[in-house]
Amino acid sequence: MSVGLLRFLTIGWRDVFEIAVAAAVIYRLLLLFRGTRALQILAGVLIVLLGYVVAWVFRLTMITYLLGLLFTYGAFALLVLFQPELRATLALLGQSRLMRLLRGNRTSQAASALTDAVQALSGARIGALIVVERGVRLGDYAQNGTPLLARVDAELMEAIFTPPSPLHDGAVIIRGDTIIGAGCILPLTQAPVTDRSLGTRHRAALGISEETDALAIVVSEESAQVSVAEHGRLRRGVPAAELRAMLSGLTPRITAEQAAVALRA
Repeated sequence: MSVGLLRFLTIGWRDVFEIAVAAAVIYRLLLLFRGTRALQILAGVLIVLLGYVVAWVFRLTMITYLLGLLFTYGAFALLVLFQPELRATLALLGQSRLMRLLRGNRTSQAASALTDAVQALSGARIGALIVVERGVRLGDYAQNGTPLLARVDAELMEAIFTPPSPLHDGAVIIRGDTIIGAGCILPLTQAPVTDRSLGTRHRAALGISEETDALAIVVSEESAQVSVAEHGRLRRGVPAAELRAMLSGLTPRITAEQAAVALRA
């Protein structure tokens, strides 16, 4: 074995650093794409790329040439298709610790306003489904309802969910301290639910928590109980103080031991 090959196989701290950075970037991109149409587009691009490799290996000249043209001009189309995700990625890179500290007061105010809204809805026995966006963007889900751009407010939330409001049956989606959608339709969980007391809102909360990293809050109109779904697990009877701390990022996320209804082994 030559000396050059031995040098090539030697892994230094720079190689480890580069691999870690590349893995972190790819992970964040996949996290942003998850739950969006962009993931389906990305899968299609990978299939076309695999076809190009197969055509190149078997020397299928015409197919290789056509796919080469597709990659050349398709790059511009991908920039347009992935524009929302690219914009979200750049915004994520700009979220430094200093910016988070500057926004800390706004986050605390939003958590308090949302907790007050949930308590008001629970006290009035008004059913509600509220989804709080985290890392995975929920723009696609917000678009299938009524797009909004309003600050989180207890009275506004109560007006949205009080029948006969046309938006009371859907979900409200919140990004930061802003309501971005109301009357939104969410995917129902496909996992078997043994507790028959769980209604459509609870199943939708579990469904969105399975597909994304969002925090879904459910207010039951029958029992006035507040439940929180996260990562495909549902915790029922969450007190106001704990909900406020959870929304402020002061408590860890729901664990398997805390879950009252566990749908995954």
